[in-house]
Amino acid sequence: MSDSVKTIGVLTSGGDAPGMNATVRSVVRTGLHMGMRVLGIRHGYNGLISGDMVEMNLRSVSDIIHRGGTILYTARCPEFREQAGLEKAKKTCQAAGLDGIVVIGGDGSFRGARDLSLLGIPCVGLPGTIDNDIASSDYTIGFDTAMNTAMQMVDRLRDTTQSHDRCSVVEVMGRHAGYIALNTGIACGATSILVPEVPFDFKRDIYDRMMNTRKTGKQHFIIVVAEGVVAENNPSIDELAKRIQTETGIETRATVLGHVQRGGSPTVEDRVNASLMGNYAVELLNRGIGNRVVVMRDNKIVDIDIYEALQMKKTIDMHTYEVAHQISI
Repeated sequence: MSDSVKTIGVLTSGGDAPGMNATVRSVVRTGLHMGMRVLGIRHGYNGLISGDMVEMNLRSVSDIIHRGGTILYTARCPEFREQAGLEKAKKTCQAAGLDGIVVIGGDGSFRGARDLSLLGIPCVGLPGTIDNDIASSDYTIGFDTAMNTAMQMVDRLRDTTQSHDRCSVVEVMGRHAGYIALNTGIACGATSILVPEVPFDFKRDIYDRMMNTRKTGKQHFIIVVAEGVVAENNPSIDELAKRIQTETGIETRATVLGHVQRGGSPTVEDRVNASLMGNYAVELLNRGIGNRVVVMRDNKIVDIDIYEALQMKKTIDMHTYEVAHQISI
């Protein structure tokens, strides 16, 4: 253990994601292995402001690697965006003797970590979000589980859709990013996939595709839609389903998968990557290195400057999007 790093904290912030518990477990056990004191900060940045912390030990994180959600709880914290809230958090960190904090969450959580770093509290961010929308990382903790959950739900819908020669319009999570929709759509053989990054045309992307597919003898259809597509200036998922039924004459049902995608036992990929990334984050703090984000690039775990990470913009992989449309006929 570094002479200057005796106590670290760990928190989960923003939307929960499967694998957060595996990450917390790794951070705690790595810290304890290095001789550190580890504090669990509850309810995200709210816990830093209110002092809601608990000292962690080996048993604190026993039997949680397989559990969804986060034992530390999570929340959004508007107060933390204000200077007064940041000053409260700084005083709490100083009173608790925190020498560094591991922050698990998305870009909003990373902005909080950056602001803490500016106040002299070293922070390391870990990408934890089901949306896979963090530009600095090829992978985010929870994404693989969310995709698999969505795939399983759509597979079940397909069974009943096929039995009745229907069309099912399925809304998956992804307000600003279509990664869950794109990957789930490919995995489930969707007739059409709608993502917020690509403006859609009803005739081209839905009607024509359904009619052309119908000519080949197919009588049931799956349309996968990211929630961001219907969030603004577009019909709701129910209105879209009604339009499809009206214009095609095919009975159409709308299904919103909702928060079920956030829950459930994490996949092997999420458990292993969460464990390795959590360990990496503590290694950085132990070496006196903060203001970093641990990311996955080209299947390797690396770290980059937190300021650089927040400047990046992520776009959908258009090659994958085009392939999806070629093979979903």
